[in-house]
Amino acid sequence: MTIGIVIVAAGRGERVGSPDEGPKQYRPIGGRPVIAHTLGTFLSWQRRGPIVVVIHPDDEELYAAATAGLAMSDITLAFGGDTRQRSVYEGLKALSATEATHVMIHDAARPFVDHAMLDRIAEAFDNGVDAVLPAVAVTDTLKRSGNDGLVHETVPRSGLYAAQTPQSFLLSEIRSAHEKAAALRRDDFTDDAAIAEWSGLSVSIVEGSVDNIKLTVKRDMTMADERLSANALLPDVRTGNGYDVHQLVPGDGVTLCGVFIPHDQKLSGHSDADVALHALTDALLATCGAGDIGDHFPPSDMQWKGAPSKIFLDHAAKIVREKGGTIMNADVSLIAEAPKVGPHRDKMRENMAAILGISLDRCSVKATTNEKIGFVGRREGIAAIATATVVYRGSQA
Repeated sequence: MTIGIVIVAAGRGERVGSPDEGPKQYRPIGGRPVIAHTLGTFLSWQRRGPIVVVIHPDDEELYAAATAGLAMSDITLAFGGDTRQRSVYEGLKALSATEATHVMIHDAARPFVDHAMLDRIAEAFDNGVDAVLPAVAVTDTLKRSGNDGLVHETVPRSGLYAAQTPQSFLLSEIRSAHEKAAALRRDDFTDDAAIAEWSGLSVSIVEGSVDNIKLTVKRDMTMADERLSANALLPDVRTGNGYDVHQLVPGDGVTLCGVFIPHDQKLSGHSDADVALHALTDALLATCGAGDIGDHFPPSDMQWKGAPSKIFLDHAAKIVREKGGTIMNADVSLIAEAPKVGPHRDKMRENMAAILGISLDRCSVKATTNEKIGFVGRREGIAAIATATVVYRGSQA
């Protein structure tokens, strides 16, 4: 199973204020465009597959500016139609050209989607469900009125839910449903779950999130900006450091920051011995007092033998987020006589950015030799020093 993502960002967002400010998905909240917040969450989700972003044909420059610095190597761009339904259909067609078997369809204007919700949807897929709708039970008393403005009846709220996105499906089934609707010129569906229901698919509900609001009117944008800027009074900025070293032994290459570099030696270790990601994992854990890599992935546990160190760094990043942290910067310094790191630096930074869910300009990789002094100078090992900066939800105390 490969879960692809379709981000729908082709709308004009006319209800959020002056058209001169541009579509809402490109307007800033918390200092970054809405779509950058949304994409960042999906880019950093461990189970995500290929991503298709559907934009308006006139918005290429806006999109490029809004996503500058994000790790975009496996994102496909598609152009939407004159309705959301048509735009989703274009996104599904583009995603069908990838290895994706399932799809999450999400509105770019819902920037507060979180990994916990995505995990609940993926778990439903794991359990054999083919159509999943995240939704929140209606808690307000509902009234039905007529054109006269008077209350005609009170509607029982039992069993009523407010639908959210990402609405998620077996890719082949939802694409077929959209194709059928297009062939019959049915363009009156309000969401993809409605198309699925109409075509005969059974849609299961999973718990949504009250925070997963859609930015629709100007007040929504203001509230989102205030929420993301809430820590400005007393920011809780923390810096963590990590250090690791692994011995060099005869071999065919080393893995550093997830990049395999051919070499006449390899690094010895229980996992893939990626000394850079190990040091960065410790640096992140240090920002919230969560121990070190050995506490979470003990070398005595055989399930981690040969494991890619991406798993360790992703775990540390998840702990940071669960504790209210936002990763701002990651810096790794490698100390080695060989191999040369420079030709691989950009790919290393891209890997770090993708794992941590931050922009490329917030990731740094540097390398130096030890001037042939000590164990590094004798090519007996490679050392790494890492620093991570994380902002936690501040307080006024």
